[in-house]
Amino acid sequence: MQQHLTALGMPDGMDLTWTTAAEGRAGRVTVVHGAQAEVLLAKDSGELEEVLLPLSRSLATTPVAGDWVLADGSRITALGPRTTNLSRPDPSGVGAQVLAANIDHVLMVLPLERGLNVGALERLTVMAWDSGATPLTVLTKADLATDLGGATDAAAQAAPGVEVVLTSSVTGTGLDRLREIMVSGTTTTMLGASGAGKTSLLNAIDGRSEKVLGVSPAGEGRHATTSRRLYRLSTGGVLLDVPGIRSLDLIASDHGVDETFAEIHDASQRCRFRDCSHTTEPDCAVLAAVVDGTIEARRLANWRKIHREMAYQERRGDAAAMSEQRAEWKSMTKLWRKKSS
Repeated sequence: MQQHLTALGMPDGMDLTWTTAAEGRAGRVTVVHGAQAEVLLAKDSGELEEVLLPLSRSLATTPVAGDWVLADGSRITALGPRTTNLSRPDPSGVGAQVLAANIDHVLMVLPLERGLNVGALERLTVMAWDSGATPLTVLTKADLATDLGGATDAAAQAAPGVEVVLTSSVTGTGLDRLREIMVSGTTTTMLGASGAGKTSLLNAIDGRSEKVLGVSPAGEGRHATTSRRLYRLSTGGVLLDVPGIRSLDLIASDHGVDETFAEIHDASQRCRFRDCSHTTEPDCAVLAAVVDGTIEARRLANWRKIHREMAYQERRGDAAAMSEQRAEWKSMTKLWRKKSS
C-alpha cells in the first residue's frame, strides 16, 4: 500500500496504522465540494481511481485537500493523522480555515514585474513557518525585472534562512530547482496573491495548460484557481494548488513570527523586560538595534502590525479555535499510535 500512496505524496516511513481503523481503501482528498469530496483512492492493482464521495456524518472534522482518508466505496469514513496544515482566519470571520493539509513545502510566490512586495513576503513567511512545512521563496516573472540581485537580497532579508529561487515561466529560469524539490513522496503547495504567476508556474514546471487569467493594470490578478486541487506531477511529487488569497489575514503563533523576524527575536532576548513590546520601554535592545541600523525600522513596524493582528484574532477567538484544532489532530495522531502499539 505504501507504494500506491507514495504516488499521492505520502512520504516513506509514514505510520499506516490509521488505514486499519475502519473498513475501506486509503486515498487522498483532492478537492472538497461542501458535503462531498473528490478522492484519489488506491486500488489493490496499484492503479488510482478518482471518485466523488459524500462525507460520513460521524467525521469529527471536515477534510480538506491534502487529507488522507479511508473510504468504503460509498462514503468517506475516517481521516488519517494530519501532520501539517496551512491555515488563515475563516472569511466568515469566525474560526480558522485550513487551506491545505499534509504539505512538505510551501512555495511563497511573489511577482517581480512591479517590484518585490517585501511586506507581503514577510506575512506569507509567517504563515508558512506556522504550517509546519518548509518555506521556499519563489520570485516569478524574473524576465520582466531589472534588478534581480537587489530583489534576491531583499527577499533573503525579509525571510531569513529561507531559500530564494528566481523563476520565469517564459525563459525557464529556476524551474529545474523547483522540480528537484517536488520529488516522489512529497507534497508542495503554492501560496501567493492572485496574479503572482502560480498557475503559469505550474504549467511551466509540468507541461500543463491550466487556465491563466489576465492581470489588471493595477497588478491585481483574477482567480485562475477557484478551488483547492491536488495535481500529480511528472517529477513524482504532488502539488496542491490553492486559490489566490485576496486577504493576507493571519492566524499565527509566536514560532512563525520568531522564525520570520529572527533578528528581532534574537535582540529581544537582551531587553530589560521579558514582555517588552519594543515601543517605549527603557533598555529595549530591539529599539537600540533600530537606532544603530542592525534592525530595519520597516521590519519592526511590520512585526508590530502582525502582533496587533494576532492580538485581534485572539480576542475574536480565532487563535483559540486554531489551538483547539491543532490539539484535536495531535490527539488523533496519538490515538493511531496507541492502536499500533
